[in-house]
Amino acid sequence: MLHRRTVSDVMTEEVVTLRPDTPFHEIAALLDANDIAAAPVIDDEGAPIGVVSASDVLRHETGMPDPQGQDGNNEHAWGKARARTAGALMSSPVFTARADWTIPQAARELRRRHVKQLPVVGDHGLLTGIVSRSDLLDVFIRSDVEIRGEVERDVLGHILGLEKGTVAVEVRDGAVTLRGHVPEPRLVPVAVGLCQGVYGVVAVDAQLAAVRAD
Repeated sequence: MLHRRTVSDVMTEEVVTLRPDTPFHEIAALLDANDIAAAPVIDDEGAPIGVVSASDVLRHETGMPDPQGQDGNNEHAWGKARARTAGALMSSPVFTARADWTIPQAARELRRRHVKQLPVVGDHGLLTGIVSRSDLLDVFIRSDVEIRGEVERDVLGHILGLEKGTVAVEVRDGAVTLRGHVPEPRLVPVAVGLCQGVYGVVAVDAQLAAVRAD
């Protein structure tokens, strides 16, 4: 079967974390030194309980709930603007991902939650990594050489069991062209469907003929 990459394949395992009592100046320094947009806040057990983002820090520095001065009557927002620790500044509850989620599943959750990254937790709810939009996008931004290799090796070779050279594969800007012969007509749509499931493939042109008709 095709290897479907999961969150565990792309997540960052060494995560910069904060504690509820981490002071504001340390939060800003950690985000800046590590060039990250946000960091999860974890409890004593290592479970994520919130997230502090760079936008939270900027709002704190401006002295208003948000850079445009909206929600001026929102006491919660003003409380965050006056925060002195990660526990007071963080956004909570925190939305998390699982390591065994597929890439599309994680991407949908990021979009649904309107966030740029998700802490990844294990079976006991403890932090095991973090996954961002850029991590997920990297899966789809693949070279034509990588795509061709996976189609030839996994789709045509391992799954369909075709002899090498039976079907020629050409990939240009993510568009796959298949030329050659397959043992049975029913394998043509199967080959197309499998190729469409390869990350990075944008289109499939199957110029295939069956060796024998059904």
